[in-house]
Amino acid sequence: MNSDSVAMTDLNGGKNKPETVCIFGTGDFGRSLGLRLLQSGYSVVYGSRDPKNSLLLPTGSKVMSHAAAACEAHVIVVAVQREHYGFLRSLALDLERKVLVDVSNNLKRGLYPESNAEYLSRLVPGATVVKAFNTISAWALQSGGLDANRQVLICGDRADAKQQVTDIAQSLGFTALDRGSLRAAAELEDLPLQLFPLWRLPLKIAICLTAFIFFYTLTRLVIYERVTTGKDIAFRIMISLANKAFPIVSLVMLSLCYLPGALAGFLQLYNGTKYRRFPDWLDRWMLCRKQLGLVALAFGFLHAIYTLVIPIRYYVRYRYNAYVISLIKDNKTYEFDNTAAWRFDSYFSMGILGFGLFVLLGITSLPSVSNSLNWREFRFVQSKLGYVTLLLCTAHTFLYGWDRFLNPQSYKWLMPPAYMLSLVVPCVVLILKLILITPCVDRKVTRIRQGWERQAKTSANGSDSKIDQRLMA
Repeated sequence: MNSDSVAMTDLNGGKNKPETVCIFGTGDFGRSLGLRLLQSGYSVVYGSRDPKNSLLLPTGSKVMSHAAAACEAHVIVVAVQREHYGFLRSLALDLERKVLVDVSNNLKRGLYPESNAEYLSRLVPGATVVKAFNTISAWALQSGGLDANRQVLICGDRADAKQQVTDIAQSLGFTALDRGSLRAAAELEDLPLQLFPLWRLPLKIAICLTAFIFFYTLTRLVIYERVTTGKDIAFRIMISLANKAFPIVSLVMLSLCYLPGALAGFLQLYNGTKYRRFPDWLDRWMLCRKQLGLVALAFGFLHAIYTLVIPIRYYVRYRYNAYVISLIKDNKTYEFDNTAAWRFDSYFSMGILGFGLFVLLGITSLPSVSNSLNWREFRFVQSKLGYVTLLLCTAHTFLYGWDRFLNPQSYKWLMPPAYMLSLVVPCVVLILKLILITPCVDRKVTRIRQGWERQAKTSANGSDSKIDQRLMA
């Protein structure tokens, strides 16, 4: 029955009887779904082991035994856990030719040899089982239109049964997506068990980089000072060391967003075709580029916030006051250095511009913003402006270091300053990109991405000859 027929007036001015949906289960999900159905014009009846216990059920619904409730509706939502499916065997005759909507999930993957929906279909062979609503939470149902953009994934073996469930989902304000036959139920049941699948690699990289840079700077600054001079400057761990680790991690992870694209371009040049699959590690890397960028932006925010508090730090104010007092005692004047003024102004300018474009990249990665852009606009922002952002942030780091790499005292225990380590990956990415955008290379990469292929054919005498195909339309 189409959702448009729910509570619509007929030609005689009366109202058609609302479509009835039965729900087995009075838990959080069953109650939330029932309330949403009632708000959408459906009639709801609950099947319960204890029909007298109806205090928590939404007003306007009815509650009765499972057998009686099954006779009231054609579509029955089974909102109970798989462990409690046993009672359905005794209802096999009542569920004949009914549509059973399985909304259950498991606690972990591989808990059972078959999906819950397939098990339910085997348990009640006379009914048609449709898997749906398992990726929607009770909170999403209660939030009404605020979550109307959420998708309801549906799978089943009969098109008419799936259409009925699709009509119900659309009546509730959700978007229904058909995922095929009931064999896809196992995949659908695994979706709610995934915990940030595309965020795992970026978070691992961020944690490892942060730990390495932090202990590297801890060794160069705090431990080195304690061993060589006996001074205790461990207080610098809280602000100084953190503000050295955060920008380095941010810059490196921003570089890692664009490194796989450059590697992919060189692989296509090497293979002479775009129709050969990339290695699995490169595929996984490219899929999590958005997450890499957002984590990098988070570290960039931390760097900006930590930088703002530097002038009010006790240590900084102490050193400034001590320096001013020493100038007064020695009757000296603080000379203006024009080169230093240019350096610091350029350093801050590059940092501000880079951070501004970095924020723009983060904003355009939001679905609500990216959906309003066409592909060319999105590519311009994320690719061209992305490389400009990387260039500005790299220049910001170069200006920060200035000529300290020439100072032997900067290499404590032969360890180079941490900012030098942060420049390795960005410089590699920028050099690779510079090679790719040179006219001769860019022309060939463009032809490959438009369908041109370089093929090697073996002649009859065993020699290889390379034949260049014409540019495909």
